[in-house]
Amino acid sequence: MATHNMKGKRVLVTGAGTGIGRGIALAFAKAKANVVIHYNSASGAKSAVKEITEAGGNAKAIKADLSNVEEVKKLGRQAIKFLGGVDVLVNNAGITFNREFEKATPEQYDRVYDVNCRAMYFLSQTVVPAMIDQGSGVIINITSNHAYAGYREHSIYAGTKGAIVAFTRALSVELARKGIRVLALAPGWVRTENQEKVMGKNFNWEEAGKILPAGFVASPEDVGQLVVCLASESGKYIYGQTLVNDGGELAIMPLTGNFWEPVEERYGKGYVPGL
Repeated sequence: MATHNMKGKRVLVTGAGTGIGRGIALAFAKAKANVVIHYNSASGAKSAVKEITEAGGNAKAIKADLSNVEEVKKLGRQAIKFLGGVDVLVNNAGITFNREFEKATPEQYDRVYDVNCRAMYFLSQTVVPAMIDQGSGVIINITSNHAYAGYREHSIYAGTKGAIVAFTRALSVELARKGIRVLALAPGWVRTENQEKVMGKNFNWEEAGKILPAGFVASPEDVGQLVVCLASESGKYIYGQTLVNDGGELAIMPLTGNFWEPVEERYGKGYVPGL
């Protein structure tokens, strides 16, 4: 499997103790980057650091509560100190949350927006001066296909993901002249520890993947490889865009039945030759 060479690059990934973030951090490490793994719960982050260092890489785990702006800024400063700068910032951390619109509370709203949006904003703000000083940098914001399609009980969560798309676009225009690329990635269904917990131990992932054009549910490693590609020279012409990486989920027209089945209906009879 081909890996983009990120040797010596200095990378900070938030929410990298588990799930997509962990997959991203490990993908950068395999590409020879030095990685700071931000976490809120320790076990996954420490095992990732161990895996990276035992393979000869350089990594450090740093804990921070992303609902606290001062801890967010401290995280940025600590990462810069450990790495000697930051070439790539991956704003991955986020809270997945669902509740009926009528029952959602201001506290829940604030918590999700604080972690999903405010932390991203102020961590980027903390890291960008170091990128400007070195003349280059890449910021990749992880959003979701919930930014583009609605699902019940996700009004707060989806709102944060849509905000990330708009933030990415605006920040990209502002920072491009300073040598910094800003873009976003919107994954669809990814088989993470949290997803496995929610779906239950008897859930058939192989069968579930058949509802997608790709035919399978992505792994965190799948997402990680793409993020490394986007951060590398291969992505050098991508500015301000949000790439949807969802196995074709949003490509399916709703209310059209099982897309794997042949289409029995025939439109155009009497108008198009050969029907």
